[in-house]
Amino acid sequence: MEHPLGVRLGAEALGTFLFFFLGFSGIAVSTDFGPDAIGPLGVAFGFGLGLALAITAFGHLSGGHYNPAVSAGLAIAGKFPGRDVIPYWIAQLVGGFAAALVMALVYSSEVTNALDTNPGSGISDWAALVLELIATGLFVMVILTVATDDRAAWKGVMAPLLIGLFIFTAATTVGPASGGSFNPARSLDPVLYNQDWGNVWIYIVGPLAGGVLGGALWAYLVAGRAPARA
Repeated sequence: MEHPLGVRLGAEALGTFLFFFLGFSGIAVSTDFGPDAIGPLGVAFGFGLGLALAITAFGHLSGGHYNPAVSAGLAIAGKFPGRDVIPYWIAQLVGGFAAALVMALVYSSEVTNALDTNPGSGISDWAALVLELIATGLFVMVILTVATDDRAAWKGVMAPLLIGLFIFTAATTVGPASGGSFNPARSLDPVLYNQDWGNVWIYIVGPLAGGVLGGALWAYLVAGRAPARA
């Protein structure tokens, strides 16, 4: 970590705001103007490309996590200082909450409720949790490879696009069933505003467990070492 912690936290908060602002805006437009204005693929693009742009803009300062599960997974894999995990979580929550607040100020009251994450029709809470855990674990392993492994093709150069592409793909294929969070801050920030706590536990427990598991598996299988102690 080359930059002072304060600079990194500011970049992490701003990057999370950019990421969530673009993703949340897609949901807001769909809610207030109807599904013809932007379809599910458009919303998925908003989150996926929003993440890619946020990493491109500020990732060189903070590492471009924008996700508590990613910070935890990178720490477990030995690629991020464990002492900085909690400060990063706070910065991510602050940036994401600012994006949720903008949605509340600009759009109708229905939008903040639409930002809630819930399992798809017919999907149990536990099934959604398992899907979120698996997808987030794979996400963290992709990040570790494309952003930190010198042996990987196009290491670093293609990282923003490939990381954003994972989120777009997961939101499109897994999201309709699981709710498509893969990020505790993405689900917790709207709830901090609207206080609808019903299913948020799924999207805190599942992604965090997946991030830790993904970091540990990557450390053993790819890096060939024991996971770090956070």
